[in-house]
Amino acid sequence: MMTNNQAANQTADSVTAINALENFSAQRDDDGIVTITIDQSNRKMNVIGDGFTEAFATIVDSFINDDAAKGLILTSAKDTFVVGADIDQLSQIKTAEQAFVLTEELKGSLRTLETSGKPVVAAMTGTALGGGLELALACHYRIAIDMPKTKLGLPEVKLGLLPGGGGTQRLPRLVGIQVALELMTQGKELRPSAAKDIGLIDAMATDKADMLKQAKDWIQNNPSAQQPWDKKGFKIPGGDSKHPKVVPIFSIAPAMANQKSHGNYPAINHIMSCVFEGCLVDIDTGLEIESRYFAACVLSNESKNMINTLWTQLNSIKKGQSRPQGFERTPTKKVGILGAGMMGAGIAYVTAKAGIDVVLLDTNIANAEKGKAYSANILDKAISRKRTTEEKKQALLTRITPTVSYDDLADCDLIIEAVFENREIKAKCTQQSEAVISNKAVYASNTSTLPITGLAKASTRPNQFIGLHFFSPVDKMSLVEIIMGAQTDDATLAKAFDYVVQIGKTPIVVNDSHGFYTSRVFGTYVSEGIAMLGEGVHPRSIEVAGLKTGMPMPPLALQDEVSLSLALHVSEQQQVDMAAEGKSIVVRPSYDILKTLVNEHGREGKKNGKGFYDYPKEGDKHLWPELVNLYPPKSEQPSQQDLVDRLMFIQANESAKCYEENVVRSVADTNIGSIFGWGFAPQHGGTLQFINAMGVSAFVERSRELAAKYGERFEPAQILLDMAAKGEAFSDD
Repeated sequence: MMTNNQAANQTADSVTAINALENFSAQRDDDGIVTITIDQSNRKMNVIGDGFTEAFATIVDSFINDDAAKGLILTSAKDTFVVGADIDQLSQIKTAEQAFVLTEELKGSLRTLETSGKPVVAAMTGTALGGGLELALACHYRIAIDMPKTKLGLPEVKLGLLPGGGGTQRLPRLVGIQVALELMTQGKELRPSAAKDIGLIDAMATDKADMLKQAKDWIQNNPSAQQPWDKKGFKIPGGDSKHPKVVPIFSIAPAMANQKSHGNYPAINHIMSCVFEGCLVDIDTGLEIESRYFAACVLSNESKNMINTLWTQLNSIKKGQSRPQGFERTPTKKVGILGAGMMGAGIAYVTAKAGIDVVLLDTNIANAEKGKAYSANILDKAISRKRTTEEKKQALLTRITPTVSYDDLADCDLIIEAVFENREIKAKCTQQSEAVISNKAVYASNTSTLPITGLAKASTRPNQFIGLHFFSPVDKMSLVEIIMGAQTDDATLAKAFDYVVQIGKTPIVVNDSHGFYTSRVFGTYVSEGIAMLGEGVHPRSIEVAGLKTGMPMPPLALQDEVSLSLALHVSEQQQVDMAAEGKSIVVRPSYDILKTLVNEHGREGKKNGKGFYDYPKEGDKHLWPELVNLYPPKSEQPSQQDLVDRLMFIQANESAKCYEENVVRSVADTNIGSIFGWGFAPQHGGTLQFINAMGVSAFVERSRELAAKYGERFEPAQILLDMAAKGEAFSDD
């Protein structure tokens, strides 16, 4: 029998062993409860990455072999818990064996911990996502601090992956199969209260001290903890995979998933397979099944594409890849916004939300007040969902000052013009603003198509004139396209870039041209769909092909959303501009169809209830029946693959031309801009990654086939011919 001194020495050795680990610290209280704090000093947030699995194995071994350690609290020194796996590590995996071993090693430690017989509590200081939440799921009790910013979920599917740390097995055993499938296949992230409602966590705390007290109380009241699934006679809530009430879920779920994803995301099917198969067997077998499907996900083209762009390239952008060097980061303190319509009001909201004062100017005070009310409406919805408070709402609204006087712009360090796409109106705004603002202030236009260099002619300081193209709705769309005019200097770009980051948006930097990058390439997608209609392709076939590509909306429906009349106006304006510049005019095949529908039939799009679709007051929208009479479908229809390829290749080829013409400045900006800007099918990782994944030579070959059948607009860009000859791919390295 050990003496008290021997037990104390063993405990000291155990804690010392954990404290010797990098990024972990341990303390033991007088009740034998060990609190382990994760604090990765070289990161803003804790992740499960290089060295974590080995360190965690040491922690588990030390804890379970320490007789004096009665319970364990796992927490974080940061205001988040653990935000997931280190995706950079996953991107290095080359074989199924590597993926399998990687996930099995950590799961082995987690399994050992949860079957140790000692109580383990996850005390989550904030957000726990992916592998971080899986870490918590392997604990016997889970507590989270109830904060609006805290998010709990398994979002791996958004990168083409599945939860590989036990999530597909523990979650359904905890909350039931149906709820687990919804959370994982949709990558949902829950607030603590919603997580508690479904049983994902056991308790909420007001702060860290309260959370640690609750954790210790629970450990003392549950000295011999056991997971529900390890108890004799355990049954999955709601039934296992063969239960009569669950069988219909697996009959319907794949069809429902395919209706939304159209087979573009294999990870969704792999998640469903993991849950179905794993919930027919014991948890240990289920965990191994999960590891095999995880390996399949990691090696899929979809996952590689999405990780490359939505992780690696996105992080490069966030770290300032496109920001000019040599300029100190400057916070924007006050922004003047010209025009309180939908765009101006949205920009005002996101700016004020970031803690920046806003002057919202319009031609009459009622419009300006209405623009401010836009923010109030958003905040009222957030309050109803318990995502903010009345106090925070009033604080934000106080930062927005509606006005009709340009004099109120005097102390603004940034002006954003967001008025109608009319050069004369925009020029007047520029001149009136520059008459009162500081000579150091930056002037930006939110134009989506008008060249910045031309708009800057109205400015007395074109070097401080830049484009900031926001996307609608501004509060939801994360991208801002920064457009450099011919005379815009790098100091102005640096300030604009810093402002975009300050308001929590993702900046891409492009050079000036007609339509810039996003509007120019987006236009090819809807234009190609409209061209198909004119060729005699059935409108329903066009829309189905659009959905099959993985785009968020089919082309005809999307054109309705954007507005047929606006597209017609932009097309005609560009024709005038090109003629004035003495350049050849390339009229898209969609132009005549738009002109017919708008001018002859008054069909302007969703905004007036009729476009390519009818929008009845009662019932769902449907394709306008008269379309097939105006543009009769041919008896012989093209293959769906041809339609899909046309919609994808036209966008990718135009992006390659933008890269060739130096409209876009980097591969990362091009790819991220395509996904975040107009929703280019995410599973392909962006327009240039679409070409890379196919192989430039194969893309060129297929482009030529499409050009021979459907027109010279499909002829591959010269840069692609050169790259194919050299065996190159698009890269910023």
